[in-house]
Amino acid sequence: MGEAVEIFSTNGVLGRGSQPDFNKCYWYEEEIDNDLKWSFALNSVLYRGTSEYQDIALLDTKHFGKVLVIDGKMQSAETDEFIYHECLVHPPLLCHPNPKSVFIMGGGEGSAAREILRHKSIEKVVMCDIDQEVVNFCRRYLTVNREAFSSEKLHLVINDAKAELEGRDEKFDVIVGDLADPVEGGPCYQLYTKSFYEQVLKPKLNHKGIFVTQAGPAGVLTHKEVFSSIYNTLKHVFKYVLAYTAHVPSFADTWGWVMASDQPFNLDAKQINGRIDERVSGELLYLHGESLISSTIMNKSVYQSLMKETHVYTEEDARFIYGHGRAYHA
Repeated sequence: MGEAVEIFSTNGVLGRGSQPDFNKCYWYEEEIDNDLKWSFALNSVLYRGTSEYQDIALLDTKHFGKVLVIDGKMQSAETDEFIYHECLVHPPLLCHPNPKSVFIMGGGEGSAAREILRHKSIEKVVMCDIDQEVVNFCRRYLTVNREAFSSEKLHLVINDAKAELEGRDEKFDVIVGDLADPVEGGPCYQLYTKSFYEQVLKPKLNHKGIFVTQAGPAGVLTHKEVFSSIYNTLKHVFKYVLAYTAHVPSFADTWGWVMASDQPFNLDAKQINGRIDERVSGELLYLHGESLISSTIMNKSVYQSLMKETHVYTEEDARFIYGHGRAYHA
């Protein structure tokens, strides 16, 4: 990856490698739909480059702190990434009776591993990301995750998650899908398909194993993009599937996750709170038993869509999230 900075002005590109005047106001702009954009002011563009697989940028924003952007899509923001990562990681680990081993698909920024390693029972975490450049980038710039990256329990693998799971004999208590959104032409949409879940992922779960994946935007106006399809696809593979949501301010939307297992989920607020106290080091900032239970209750519109969804993800019939982002000079 190069150190070139590419900034856009309202009149066009200022030029790759040109150094903007950061005393002026710059903005990051992400297209959510053809007629909808999400933008916020920048202090600076800390880094922008391209790996073999993806465009990568680290932005210093005025409102959300440091923001990681991959392929023009917001991945996490310094001020509220704990919401996304606590919701991704802790529900499956708290529902599992005694989680010891976890496999992360993706997760190159290290935040999912950080949250997993807070569980005292964890003995081994395998983090498999396809992009060495992203991992190196995050290890260098996202200082909040340095302790996780240096943990002896973390085994970092650079590989395609499907190939890595296929090539491993071991099974895991929990498998986490900390993947980029399914974007057309992106590297990971096949990891949301029924054939992958059924033939590759599920056989790698131990008895009572749990799979969880991020599942895209889940708002009233956005949940049909991919969230309902991912939920329905997993229902064709696992006996018990549970969707839950939370509002993530920097994503400008409600976000969705889906857990799946062949064992029923025991979601009792008192029990969950007890397990947090017993199992997790430090204090969770967002999640507790009551909020976890409430997050599984959908509003009427989203609930009805989940119940009526018929689309199943396949390699030939995938759904994709629209959008890309850019930084420009105001």
